[in-house]
Amino acid sequence: MKCPYCGSKETKVTDKRETDDYLTTRRRRECEKCKHRFTTYERIELSNLIIVKKNGRKEQYQREKLKKGILRALEKRGFKDEDVDSLLNEIEGNLRSNDTNEVSSRVIGEVVMEKLKALDHVAYIRFASVYRSFTDISGFEQMLKSLKEK
Repeated sequence: MKCPYCGSKETKVTDKRETDDYLTTRRRRECEKCKHRFTTYERIELSNLIIVKKNGRKEQYQREKLKKGILRALEKRGFKDEDVDSLLNEIEGNLRSNDTNEVSSRVIGEVVMEKLKALDHVAYIRFASVYRSFTDISGFEQMLKSLKEK
C-alpha cells in the first residue's frame, strides 16, 4: 500500500479489525520510511450497481457520493465514521438484494430516508428536505407532523 504522505510503498499493517457487520476490514498502517500512520478499508466488491436517474439517464453507483449526502444530513449530530460506514453497508445490502443490478435513484432515496428515520429524526428531515426538494415551510411541517404521529 502506497503511503499517502511520502509515496513510499514500504508500509506495514499495525492493527486489523473487522467492522461489526463483517463486511469491511479496517487496517491501520504505518509507513516504514516517514513513520506516518493511516487507515485503509477493504470491502467486498460485488457486481456494479447502475443508478437510473429520474430523467432516465444511467450512471455507475458511487459509494462516496451517497456517503457525502448522508454525512451532510448527519453533520454535527455526533455520529462517527464507523456509524456512517455501517449505515452505508446496510443500504448497499438492501440495494444489492434485488435480482437486478439497476436501481432507481428514487429507491435509493427512500431506503436512505428509511434508515435515517430510524437512526436520527433531525438527519432524516435534513436529508428529506433535499431529496424531496422542499420549496417552502409546508414541506417541513408535513414531515414533522408525520414523525409526531408515529
